[in-house]
Amino acid sequence: MADFRALILQRHRHLKWKAFDWLEAVLMILCGVCIFMFTLTVFCDVVTRTLGVPWLWLQQVTTAFFAWGVFVGMAAATRRNDHFYLTEITKRMTGAPRSAIEIANRVIVLIVSLLLIWFGWKNAILDLGSYRMPSLLPLTVYTAIVPAAGVLILLFTIEQLVNGWRHGFEGPEDRDDLPQFVVEEVVE
Repeated sequence: MADFRALILQRHRHLKWKAFDWLEAVLMILCGVCIFMFTLTVFCDVVTRTLGVPWLWLQQVTTAFFAWGVFVGMAAATRRNDHFYLTEITKRMTGAPRSAIEIANRVIVLIVSLLLIWFGWKNAILDLGSYRMPSLLPLTVYTAIVPAAGVLILLFTIEQLVNGWRHGFEGPEDRDDLPQFVVEEVVE
């Protein structure tokens, strides 16, 4: 496989398992594909409508890339600790108060991921009986990503909770923008 290390965010490395690095890389590639294809299909839609020969199916493709991009992006952002968390507040904290907020934060994300899995699955199954016109694609094509993203968010949240309990939630990058005298006090 190609070298995917450039796609792996090294920030908060102590909260990540190397075993999931390939998954983060795949999610980042899928995010790029979804953004590119969403942009391309919107462009083609505008051009074909301007020329007076609209492709009706193009909006369905655009909708699919948008939906998949949003939920794949949520999963990638969870792994990269870029989303859902109060990082700007907690990065200034240390010790038990920080751990309490970090754990509470991730427990809330864990609950939301379980809801995404449960209700996303029910919705995807229900959507097997509903179809988009004119392609007659089941709506599940659009909604299947919801429970899949829920599973990935659950997995990455558990990964961060376990590693946070083992190694602490505070990483060296949290001290980068603090004045030197504060960093020295925290270290002592």
